[in-house]
Amino acid sequence: MSIFGAAAAANTNPNKSTEVQQPPSDSVSSLCFSPKANFLIATSWDNQVRCWEVMGSGTNVGTAPKASISHDQPVLCSAWKDDGTTLFSGGCDKQVKMWPLGGQAVTVGMHDAPVKDLAWIPEMSLLVTGSWDKTLRYWDLRQPNPAHVQQLPERCYALTVKHPLMVAGTADRNLVVFNLQNPQTEFKRITSPLKYQTRCLAAFPDQQGFLVGSIEGRVGVHHLDDSQQSKNFTFKCHREGNEIYSVNSLNFHPVHGTFATAGSDGAFNFWDKDSKQRLKAMSRCSQPIPCSAFNHDGSIYAYAVCYDWSKGAENHNPSTAKTYIYLHFPQESEVKGKPRIGTSGRK
Repeated sequence: MSIFGAAAAANTNPNKSTEVQQPPSDSVSSLCFSPKANFLIATSWDNQVRCWEVMGSGTNVGTAPKASISHDQPVLCSAWKDDGTTLFSGGCDKQVKMWPLGGQAVTVGMHDAPVKDLAWIPEMSLLVTGSWDKTLRYWDLRQPNPAHVQQLPERCYALTVKHPLMVAGTADRNLVVFNLQNPQTEFKRITSPLKYQTRCLAAFPDQQGFLVGSIEGRVGVHHLDDSQQSKNFTFKCHREGNEIYSVNSLNFHPVHGTFATAGSDGAFNFWDKDSKQRLKAMSRCSQPIPCSAFNHDGSIYAYAVCYDWSKGAENHNPSTAKTYIYLHFPQESEVKGKPRIGTSGRK
């Protein structure tokens, strides 16, 4: 029993989620589920890309580590190919790797600075990667050189794709929108509706707009069509009194079209943008949530709980720091949209 009940306060799992076995030895930078089966990938600052199989259903769920590969430096991002058996990763070694599960990883792309985010575009059979070298690069996996290099105004911090929509968020609050039917020219460049640095993006499932999250506990809901601008709004989240935390992750539910936010306050919440309401607020974990992901049918929400380095190395104690990955099984009431109380139910 530690003094003043500190042990009780330091609960990394107040929501009683299922713990993933053998987590990374350092903080998790990205999570993603296979689009075909319940294989979960985590990339980490310990230079590793790890895969687990999630087995069972309901409350009887287990996880089994399946395989891992290494980069030369910390890994920052991951994405699955639509076949559900091939994975891409990128990171501080400036390399983009392709890993057929059960096979050998090969380098399929390079940047001139760390690779911050990437996405597979099945409609084009291309991989797109965003880097701190201020470029997006499109890769045809059969060729060693990029199919196209797209200059960005600044370093790429976040990327989201829902064909034909792609949005890249960069430093200086630029949001660069692309229509992938014409991928070599910018469709539109806008300044983020949020006043602080962009941390994460998520394209609407209907491709009509996107969500943007910032380091200042706020999310912007942005529509692309000029006639829909009156529907744009921002809202505050991941705040506790005067303490303001980063919104680190935005994930749309693959069935219901609602979305989850996760933040450095250690909380994750479910929201309905159409009725402008929070559907469910989960209990705060004792460490930040740097990343999260739904599985292919939205029955599992994975989230990491670990130090996010927002307070620098002086607040990191390697001897006590521990990384967790948890699986939450959303109830329908948490993730299914509903009309606002007091409205007619019509949108």
